Amino acid sequence: MSGIQTVLAFIFCLGPLVVFHELGHYLVARWCGVKVLRFSVGMGKVVWSRRFGQDQTEWALSALPLGGYVKMLDAREGELAGLSEADLQREFTRQNVWKRIAIVAAGPIANFLVAIVLFAGLYMHGVEEPSSKISVRAGTPMAQAGLHSGDIVTAVNEQPVQVWSELRWQFIQSAIDQHEVRLAVERPGQGRVAVTLPAAALQGVDLEGDVPQQLGLGVALPAPVVLRVLPGSPAERAGLQPGDLLTGVDGVAVADGHGFIEQIRTAPGRALQVTLQRAGQPLTLSVVPEAGEAKTSKGTVTVGKINAEIANRPDMIRVPSAPFAALEKSVVRVWDTCTMTLKMIGKMFTGEVSLKNVTGPITIADYAGQTARLGLEYYLSFIAFISISLGVMNLLPIPVLDGGHLLYYSLEVLTGRSVPERVGEIAQRLGMGLLLSLMLLAVFNDVVRLL
Repeated sequence: MSGIQTVLAFIFCLGPLVVFHELGHYLVARWCGVKVLRFSVGMGKVVWSRRFGQDQTEWALSALPLGGYVKMLDAREGELAGLSEADLQREFTRQNVWKRIAIVAAGPIANFLVAIVLFAGLYMHGVEEPSSKISVRAGTPMAQAGLHSGDIVTAVNEQPVQVWSELRWQFIQSAIDQHEVRLAVERPGQGRVAVTLPAAALQGVDLEGDVPQQLGLGVALPAPVVLRVLPGSPAERAGLQPGDLLTGVDGVAVADGHGFIEQIRTAPGRALQVTLQRAGQPLTLSVVPEAGEAKTSKGTVTVGKINAEIANRPDMIRVPSAPFAALEKSVVRVWDTCTMTLKMIGKMFTGEVSLKNVTGPITIADYAGQTARLGLEYYLSFIAFISISLGVMNLLPIPVLDGGHLLYYSLEVLTGRSVPERVGEIAQRLGMGLLLSLMLLAVFNDVVRLL
């Protein structure tokens, strides 16, 4: 069932984004007076089509479900003999360069607008997320900078933050730019405190991993209190009761529910000495976790389970924004995502970031399924991110992509002459080769992750 859900989530994510991208081209082409011959969802052989409108534009579904295209009246793609003078005036290459730029740029711009609308809606509704209350591991760069567990971060680099995702985003940007991180925090009993993480602490941070975690920063979790014990469970047989405050396992202190659960998972079938506080009194119990199976990124593994519910949920908040504030935040989010994506691409070319980050349809489908299972808010946020990625990738100056055509037209604006046809043909072949290489790399990386 999860496989079907993943496929459907992928289709409902990518399909509409392709349609909106092509609608951008189509609508601006019509606005500029260019005749549109076909609007296709999918590539390859047409399997279904209908003609509508004064121009009898063919609206089609094609065999390959990835991608789509808008076919305009274009002298480069067919003979124009027999056409009326009115139709010839509506041919694409006869339009001035600014109209051609507008038509080509409209697709990526449509993707950015979709992301802005989705983010604005999410910001107005408010998404329940972990708050910016933090935990700090001892001996890490964040602890050395002066942060304490329980601090509530209110701003990073003068940018207000209220939830963990905003805090994490600012840290990622700082790590990419290699500049210091300035934090404003609210500390219980002390009020507002300023903390600065020097840029040197960000050197060597793996941009492919969890940046805050590498620096010693995490979401603050509640104390490990037993909330519920299932009848007949290892926890009940050991004598655990709701309200018990767990303090350690085999002499190792546990600060939160996550730490306790990890200790239990690593010891299937092995007796553990669990220390706790019950009604203020210390107590030690022997607990034997039973063996169970759990799915991980590396497949199914055997883990220990005691079948008790332990407090492990961070402080969650929902922060709805007024319409104009939500729109402003969404525009900033889209802009920041675009610039961060371009920086990451640049670092791939310089070797600072691994090419393993190039992903394809299999990984996108996997994440689409995961976010769909988490809930509508997460799924819509994922769709917005993919929409931004489509827009950015299409603007790369690679021939056959929108960005390659925009490069040609930009040169035409600067020189007053169009790019020679022979040069364009060679560039198209090179661009197609580069694009196919990237697609093969993406699929290879997808398969490696899958295996």
